[in-house]
Amino acid sequence: MTMKLYCFGESGNAYKAALALQLSGLNWEAVKVDFFNGETRSADYRKDVNEMGEAPVLVDGDTRLAQSGVIQMYITEKSGKFGGHTPEDAREVMRWVFWDNHKLSSQAGMTRFLMNFLPEDKRPAPVIDFMQGRLSAAYKVLNDHLRGRDWIVADAVTNADLSCCGYLFYPEPFGFDRSDWPEIDRWLSNIEALDGWKHPYDLMPGSPADRA
Repeated sequence: MTMKLYCFGESGNAYKAALALQLSGLNWEAVKVDFFNGETRSADYRKDVNEMGEAPVLVDGDTRLAQSGVIQMYITEKSGKFGGHTPEDAREVMRWVFWDNHKLSSQAGMTRFLMNFLPEDKRPAPVIDFMQGRLSAAYKVLNDHLRGRDWIVADAVTNADLSCCGYLFYPEPFGFDRSDWPEIDRWLSNIEALDGWKHPYDLMPGSPADRA
C-alpha cells in the first residue's frame, strides 16, 4: 500500500516528514495541500484531513497521523531507520526533535514566513529582528554540538538530523547563511550526500515560483 503525505513544498515541517519517507525506502506519494489559498483553514480539510488545520498529515490505510515528529516516529516503526541504535540513542533523538520544534524550526518557520510570504508593508521589522536574535542563539547551539560529529546523535542519520535540517535548505532569506556556521554547513552537506536526498522544492509539490 502506498502511503499519502499531505504536504506542500514551502513547508519545512512537511519537509521533515517527506525527507524521512524519501530516505526510508517506504512507498509514498505526495498530496499537495493548497496552503496559500486557505485549504488548511477550510471546514472540509479540518473534517477530512486534520482537525488541527495543519500539514503535514500522513495517511497509511486506517492510520492517520499529524505533526512531523510523530510521522517520523511512525516511519521509524515501519522501516527500522532513523531511531538510533540503543534506547539511549532513541531518547537523545527525541530530545533534539523536541528542541528543534521549540527552539529552531518553530522560529525559523515564522521568521521565514514574515520575511517572504507577507506583503512588504506588513512585515513587522521589530518582530523579525527579535526572532533572528533567537535563531542565532539556536544556530550556535547546533553548530557547537556538531563540532567533531557527522550526525547529531550517534554515528548515523536519525530523526534528529531530519528534524533539525527542516528549514535550513530553503533559499529564501530568514537570517540563516550556511557560510556563517561551518559545522552546520558540513552537516548539511552530509545530508545532501545521502542516497535519495532531494531539495524540498524538488521533493514536494508547490514552491514560490508557482505563485510568481
